[in-house]
Amino acid sequence: MRLILLTFAALALIAAAGAQQAPQLQQAAPQNYLGFDANEYPGDDLLPALRKQFAFTGYWLNNPPGADRNPWLGKREVLLRNGFGFVVVFNGRLDKEIVKSQKAGKKPAAFAAEDATAAVAAARREGFPPHTVLFLDQEEGGRMLPEQADYLLGWTEAIARSDYSPGVYASGQPVDDGTGPYGKPVTITTIQDIRSRVAAGHLHPIAFWVAQDACPPAPGCVANPEHPPASDLSGTLDADAWQYAQSPRRRSITQACATTYNRDGNCYAPGLTQYQLDLSVSASPDPSHGR
Repeated sequence: MRLILLTFAALALIAAAGAQQAPQLQQAAPQNYLGFDANEYPGDDLLPALRKQFAFTGYWLNNPPGADRNPWLGKREVLLRNGFGFVVVFNGRLDKEIVKSQKAGKKPAAFAAEDATAAVAAARREGFPPHTVLFLDQEEGGRMLPEQADYLLGWTEAIARSDYSPGVYASGQPVDDGTGPYGKPVTITTIQDIRSRVAAGHLHPIAFWVAQDACPPAPGCVANPEHPPASDLSGTLDADAWQYAQSPRRRSITQACATTYNRDGNCYAPGLTQYQLDLSVSASPDPSHGR
C-alpha cells in the first residue's frame, strides 16, 4: 500500500513539473512580426499609428523603382524614436540597364561594385551600424540571365567585403523553367537560382527577403499583429522576411484573396486608407539589424 502511495506521489510531482514547464515551452514558440514598405515615406505624423500595427519598415537607400527622388533619406532617427526596426534596401539595376552598361564597356561585376560602394556610403550617411543587412532589390523574377547573375553576385560580394552584410529582395514565386526528366515541366524561383549559384561559387551567405504575393500561399492584404503568417509559408524556407502583399495587387495571382484588398486594388493598413503599402512578416522585429 505504501508503495502505491509513493507512486501516486511521484506521478503528482511529474505532473506538477510538467505544468511548470508548459508556460516556458509556450514562451519559447517562435514569434513573428509584421512590417510594411512603400516607395513613398508615410510622413512623420502617421508613424505612431503605423507603429501600433507594424514592428519594422522598409528603408530605401536610393531612389525607389520608378522614382526620381528618395523621400526616406534622413528619416532613420525619427523612425527609431517611434520604435521601428528596419529592412534596408537598395534599388538594383534592371537587365536593360546592365546590358546598356555592358555595351558601353563596363562589365556587370564592375557596375555592381560601383553600386555597392554607393549603397555602403548611403548606409553610413543614414547612420546604420556595421553588420546591418543591405538588401539588393532584384525586381525581375525567374532564372537570372548571365549578366543579371554577374551583377547581383558582384554586388553581394562587394557588400560582404565591407562592414555591412549582403541581402537580396527577390521573387519566391515559381515560374516555368523548361522540362526535366521524362518531359516533366519544372519550375524555379529567383531565390532558388541565387542560392544554387552561391553554393556553386562558394560565395558569402546572403540574407533573403522573399516576394511571394500569390494567393495561396499568401493570405492577401491582411495585417493582424496578433496572428501574423509565418515566413516559411511563403514556400521559401529560412527567409529573413516574406513580403506577402503588394500595392497594387497583381490581379492574375491574387484572385483568391481579392476581397482582402481595397476596391482600388491597393493594400492599406486597417484604418489608414490614406497610405498604400506592401506587407511583410519576419521572425525578427528588425530584419536588417539596423537599429
